[in-house]
Amino acid sequence: MKHLLIQSTILAALAFGYPSITQADNPTHPKASPTATPQMNDKLEKQGDKGEVKVTEKRKQITSEAMDAIWETREALKYLDENDKDKAIKALERATGKLDLILARDPNLALAPNNVTETTYDLYADIDQVKTERIKAQDLLAEGKVQDAREILDALRSETVIQVSNIPLATYPDAIKKAVKYIDDGKTDKAKETLQTALDTLVLTDNIIPLPVVAAQDELSDAKKLSENKTRSADDNKKLGQLLSDARSYLEFAQALGYGTAQDFKDLYGELDTIKDKTSEGKAGMGFFKDVEASLSKLFESIQPKSKAVSKG
Repeated sequence: MKHLLIQSTILAALAFGYPSITQADNPTHPKASPTATPQMNDKLEKQGDKGEVKVTEKRKQITSEAMDAIWETREALKYLDENDKDKAIKALERATGKLDLILARDPNLALAPNNVTETTYDLYADIDQVKTERIKAQDLLAEGKVQDAREILDALRSETVIQVSNIPLATYPDAIKKAVKYIDDGKTDKAKETLQTALDTLVLTDNIIPLPVVAAQDELSDAKKLSENKTRSADDNKKLGQLLSDARSYLEFAQALGYGTAQDFKDLYGELDTIKDKTSEGKAGMGFFKDVEASLSKLFESIQPKSKAVSKG
């Protein structure tokens, strides 16, 4: 996960709603699926829809008290601008009460989510096209044309990014208490500065969902069910083979986009070959997918951005 401390000027619009933003297709990249079939195009589009489901799940975690605390803090700032210290203090008391409720529910909670946004980046290009673009980017980097290379690389993604903004409970409540003391001492400017700083240090957490990897997981989930059926028909065996083949195609596409290391995918391909061998000629059984499921879980974890705190101001 990646944590960013950013100015609330960026987050101001987020505190009052849950926008969903979809990245427009890059016109320089032709549309095609990993294997150039309509079925796989549809599958990848559905993964974007699944990103929406993930967002809904995240929204369920949003604490209304956290949003109220931010609202009351902003109200306090407004009252201080109007030189109404009594109303400012009452607003901050309400904000403190909301934060106390959050901590009462979970004393160990470090971040209280107050908003979530989702961005889906769609890319329809076959593996050869992706590799060609990567070579172009590498050549540009070798020439020192970093910005031109970044424009290409930025388009080479097929993912949903779920971003949650949070109140840092280790610092936010203390900032409010400090501001109240400044108000009591007649130091209104100091109080306003303290509250604004608190609002400017909301924490963003990014979660990346690589759509080709999720599509591969879907294929393998269906394949797993068939692999456990000891009375598979000839059509079932054909379908099982196709599911495993499609899963590999999605993983190859994910590899071309850089969602993992060469070793990660080498292990996954080996595990797929093992499953294919174990299920050949109608053979069935349990536990064939244990290793590949573990590897996919590890892959998801490895591609999440590393923790990083950046203070802008």
